[in-house]
Amino acid sequence: MGSKLWLLIGGAVVIVIVGSAAGYLLSGGKPMVAGSSVAPGVINTDKEVGVSDTATFSDTAQGVIQAGGLNGEGTHQLVRDGGPSQTVYLVSSIVDLDQFVGKKVEVRGQTVKGQKAAWLMDVGKVKILE
Repeated sequence: MGSKLWLLIGGAVVIVIVGSAAGYLLSGGKPMVAGSSVAPGVINTDKEVGVSDTATFSDTAQGVIQAGGLNGEGTHQLVRDGGPSQTVYLVSSIVDLDQFVGKKVEVRGQTVKGQKAAWLMDVGKVKILE
């Protein structure tokens, strides 16, 4: 019984090694690094970053992105004309909002329920306007 167990373990190790080698060779011999390739539906140009999923991310707003949320809600805010009551608080797991701080943009996202923020948006795409 002991030799059969070692045979199974050895076979599993060989399968993992062969699978890893095949994946490495199929990738062109280059390790996959975040940002090194663009998946279908992903936008990454000088003016736009995010995903093209307008069904999920159907809400839009324009303004200037600033760092900081509201009492723990959001990581950034979109300051819009009309004063503080028009501010949109932002979060995103798709777009690095830090790269847009201080820029006038249009954000496309999905409104989510906030506890403190009047408008909290999960951002899927950012387009630089100026």
